[in-house]
Amino acid sequence: MQHSPISIKRNCLKPVDAISEKILNLSQAMHVIRQWRSQNETIAFTNGVFDILHQGHIFSLSQAANEADRLIVALNSDKSVKKIKGEARPLNNEDSRAHVLAALMVTDLVIIFDGETPIELIKTILPDVLVKGGDYKVDEVAGSKEVIANGGKVVINPLLPGYSTTGIINSMKNK
Repeated sequence: MQHSPISIKRNCLKPVDAISEKILNLSQAMHVIRQWRSQNETIAFTNGVFDILHQGHIFSLSQAANEADRLIVALNSDKSVKKIKGEARPLNNEDSRAHVLAALMVTDLVIIFDGETPIELIKTILPDVLVKGGDYKVDEVAGSKEVIANGGKVVINPLLPGYSTTGIINSMKNK
């Protein structure tokens, strides 16, 4: 049976509502995570501010998604971003940043957190793979001890050279 282009397109795209359904609090997320685990799906976990999404973020998130069947992205709340990056950040509020992340095909779930690190989320979720981008050492990653003790692993993905939110902001200021 041949499909018309309209029906193919409609079948390939997710409804806009599906984007918001990926943004959950921890309690809601744990329900979904239990379902994934009951289906023997592995879970990767990464976190960040993701203020201005750029190619470096896409690279890092894609690498993280390749580590497991499902990818959870923990997103720093506006309050925690201000604490970490200063009062001028974030440029985009947490709701906007969460929706952009949730719209990505590689992202299965987004959880917003208030702490400077997502340690409490990691201790609760205990992902199979904890992924961090950058120049970290495994023992410097929040939650690494807990994940490893639970039989999981920690992966440090390289940064894509030439891409950083701070660099983009500084470039815009200098124009």
